[in-house]
Amino acid sequence: MRYDLVIFDNDGVLVDSEPISNRLLAGYLTELGHPTSYDDSLRDYMGAAMHRVHDLILERTGRRLPGDFDDVFHGRVFAAFERDLEPVPGAVGVLEKLAADGVAYCVASSGSHERIRVGHRKTGLDRWFDDERIFSSQDVGRGKPAPDLFLHAAERMGVAPERCVVIEDSPLGVRAAVEAGMDVYGFTAMTPAAKLAGVTQLFGDMGELADLLVR
Repeated sequence: MRYDLVIFDNDGVLVDSEPISNRLLAGYLTELGHPTSYDDSLRDYMGAAMHRVHDLILERTGRRLPGDFDDVFHGRVFAAFERDLEPVPGAVGVLEKLAADGVAYCVASSGSHERIRVGHRKTGLDRWFDDERIFSSQDVGRGKPAPDLFLHAAERMGVAPERCVVIEDSPLGVRAAVEAGMDVYGFTAMTPAAKLAGVTQLFGDMGELADLLVR
């Protein structure tokens, strides 16, 4: 293995949640008078912590989102997760391989701890992630594209940044990993390769990842 720690993004990398959450986010923002398409949501918010939604809406319109925005949005997302969420094809196989080989891994997500755990319970990925392997933007002051979350995860896992690789599917996440001084493998299942500038390696099938990490 080329690395001592594999850091996974969660949404779109481990759980196939990006289509669900961005469809709901676009719909809710539009309801509130901020017309947003699904593609707009992917462009502006994919891979970001919730504070980015608030910050961009305030910057663009001068209006704040309602105080209960996060709670209402997450309620809709969690209900949809319970109905529809599945693991990303190939993700379980990668985790099985890493565990069998004794390679350290964790998840570092812009989502809240609750969102991560709801998604993992629904998809069965909770068997692979105890509390010591789960890191959220809630744990640090700044979410992606700041490097803080990835650096926090590496520190807690006891691995130097240069010995880590991040698995990401969003431009914001790639920027964060690069700023953290880590290699980053860009997953192109939902994001065009051209938008993942700066990656160490591109790949389009999660089933390929375990082999790529040892080349």
